[in-house]
Amino acid sequence: MRTYSVKQIASNQLTLDGNTMNPIWDNANVTDDFSFPWEDETPPRTSFRALYDKDYFYFRFDVEDDNVLTYVKDDHKMEVVDSDRVEIFFRQDEKLNPYYCLEMDARGRVLDYVTRYYRDFDYEWQWPGSDSLLVKARENSQGYVVEGKITLSSLMELGLLKDNILQAGLYRGYCMKLPDPEAKLKWISWVNPESTKPDFHIPSSFGSLKFQVKLDY
Repeated sequence: MRTYSVKQIASNQLTLDGNTMNPIWDNANVTDDFSFPWEDETPPRTSFRALYDKDYFYFRFDVEDDNVLTYVKDDHKMEVVDSDRVEIFFRQDEKLNPYYCLEMDARGRVLDYVTRYYRDFDYEWQWPGSDSLLVKARENSQGYVVEGKITLSSLMELGLLKDNILQAGLYRGYCMKLPDPEAKLKWISWVNPESTKPDFHIPSSFGSLKFQVKLDY
């Protein structure tokens, strides 16, 4: 399983605005090893970094995109599925029963939902706790940035943070055309699922985010 090492920082060091690069992010490992599993071409660059302190798990995506497409009609969270976006899925185990999904666009809108294998989506579900999830995003001259933080307590409540490891999938929906009547996207992933058709909702698309220092739960 592909593994990313999440470094620890002191508490209250990292504030998020989706705009400027807080110098604290320099402490994080950076991975830009994302691919087009179902396209015979090199994808535009996507980089991911993460950190944690005693209260929060922090993440940041930096996305290169020369034409960021964001679908806005009613400004509902379901419009994220027709937009350029980055995604994180979290699972308890390989059974994917359940697993939890965050899809985030360049406006900072979050499509959060719970799913059970196979593709049993509940879009009415929301991440638990009104202040347990914060996402900031902003377009820039290179594309867009999405930053977020999640309370460790909510990750543990959902049974996701176990033995200092988060089993997670990291993805990107690269939007080529807004709905007219349907959007067109290409799919980018940190882990190649080795599936014949585009699909992130399978066990083989996940990797591991390993916290470097053991937490005191």
